[in-house]
Amino acid sequence: MRTSVSRRAGAALIGLLLAVLPVATPSAMADAQTLTWTTDDDITRYRSAPATAEAGATTIVFENSTATGNTTGMPHTLTFDTSAEGYNHDVTLNILASPFDVNNGRHQATVTLTPGRYRYYCTLPGHGTMVGELTVTGGGEDTTAPTVTGNVTGTRNADGHYVGSATVTVTATDTGSGVNTVEYQIDDTSWRPYTAPVAVTAVGDHAVQFRATDNAGNVSPTGSVSFRVVAGDSTPPTTAIALTGDRDTAGRYLGAATATVTATDTGSGVDRVEYQLDGGAWTAYTTPMVISTLGAHMLHSRAADKAGNVSAEQMAHFTVVERPVEDTTPPVVTAGVTGQRDPAGHYIGTATVTVTATDTGSGVDTVEYRLDSGAWTAYTSPVAVSVPGAHTVRYRATDKAGNTAAEQQVPFTVAGTGSDACPDSDTRDTVIIDGADTRVANTDSGNGCTVNDLIAENGEYPNHAAFVRHVESVTAGLVTAGKLTARQAGAIVRAAARSGVGS
Repeated sequence: MRTSVSRRAGAALIGLLLAVLPVATPSAMADAQTLTWTTDDDITRYRSAPATAEAGATTIVFENSTATGNTTGMPHTLTFDTSAEGYNHDVTLNILASPFDVNNGRHQATVTLTPGRYRYYCTLPGHGTMVGELTVTGGGEDTTAPTVTGNVTGTRNADGHYVGSATVTVTATDTGSGVNTVEYQIDDTSWRPYTAPVAVTAVGDHAVQFRATDNAGNVSPTGSVSFRVVAGDSTPPTTAIALTGDRDTAGRYLGAATATVTATDTGSGVDRVEYQLDGGAWTAYTTPMVISTLGAHMLHSRAADKAGNVSAEQMAHFTVVERPVEDTTPPVVTAGVTGQRDPAGHYIGTATVTVTATDTGSGVDTVEYRLDSGAWTAYTSPVAVSVPGAHTVRYRATDKAGNTAAEQQVPFTVAGTGSDACPDSDTRDTVIIDGADTRVANTDSGNGCTVNDLIAENGEYPNHAAFVRHVESVTAGLVTAGKLTARQAGAIVRAAARSGVGS
């Protein structure tokens, strides 16, 4: 009864393992040597096993059946070791056999053996003493050395140097007898067995050499990798945000704002730059961003260097508003002349010219006028013209969008007030302003008023600039009337500018 239960349990276990492990199938290679292992009810040793073999293609037969003496249904495995030092690891074999499996306990696999030693054993619990060695010889003499390479990894700065440490990984392969040993040395110190990647942390320039030997004694040429290790970086990068675009008088961006994020790092170098807009997810920054969504925005930025240091966050707050319709219409400008007029329509004594400009788009920026042949002058208040004679005032205006109205003009004539318009005339020989003698003759303008009378330094002026503009207007009219030369007019205007009248 016990035997029956044992057989059923063994069969169940074998069925489970066979569902996981591939079943070896017979090989059709006629020229392959055949090596046979057998087992029975004993769990301390294989019943039979080969001790030696020739290198090359080999048929492995593993039989654990009633024919080999297994009467209880006891399962066994034939497993080749692929990790123990000192053995070949190039054959992967793991056969589970039982008299009750689908092959009735006889299994077959084809492998390729290389010169050296193989270790085999049974993996089932309690069967740990079932172990042995297979020595493989021949297969042709191996005269080819292993191939060995080295690779350096680690965090690198902008100059390509490794920050803090560099790790050297050595890889060796041999298609003949197989790799036996791998060795390395740092900076020509001494050769050491290579078992795992080597970390080099000393600051400075280094060279790591490496070599490998196969099981036939062939030694590879010495390979080498060179690199520099620099001190670790503990300083984070710095970032900045720059905003550009057209802005209104309130500083708001018209239509869109362009955000440019920059990052610098003098240590290991910048690794990545990220931004976050309006509380969204952090996103990798690659190129300037155009933000055209209307409304207020908050932009954050940060950066990390190759040593893992992360910068403090920077932020910028801005608002985007709709771009106004482009203003292409110049201002509307008009001018009017006022004053007492005689029957002929001439202005008696003084004509006052008032210029008015309006703009419904961007707004009026500047208004200018020009009296007769004088220069263009900024218009700030009505212009009084008292020099007798025919005059023309030209005027124009420009809006904040740069549109300039076409030049217009208003002609008029100023007539004297009688034979003596200035009964208390200032009859000094020269034009004197605020005590300064211009050395220009104080001539009669033609209606009983001298130049000093027309300048009227004792008049009421809102400020000094208004007085100077008044003098410019008077002298321009006298030049037009032929009473002054342009040089004399210039001397009078300069004296007015130096004076304290109107201050």
